[in-house]
Amino acid sequence: MTQSELIARLTSRYPQLIQKDTELVVAEILDAIQMTLAQGNRVEIRGFGTFSLNYRSPRIGRNPKTGESVSVPERWVPHFKAGKPLRERVDRLGTSGTIK
Repeated sequence: MTQSELIARLTSRYPQLIQKDTELVVAEILDAIQMTLAQGNRVEIRGFGTFSLNYRSPRIGRNPKTGESVSVPERWVPHFKAGKPLRERVDRLGTSGTIK
């Protein structure tokens, strides 16, 4: 699901909301998550999951095209860990992709 699909779904589910308001709310939520992670903190949404940062140390990688060694610098990368209710709901998915 893309951000625009999320906005469309919320707008159709809650007709009292104007699409512009829904766009603003979604943008504010995503911006708050980004800002919190950029400050080095974690975001926990109960029943959904936790956004945090993982540290990746510097290493030597390889350019797949040339095989040449390349230095990959250290970095912090966003990480998402699903909460228990989300994991259980996804586990109930059938092969058809619908929730049982």
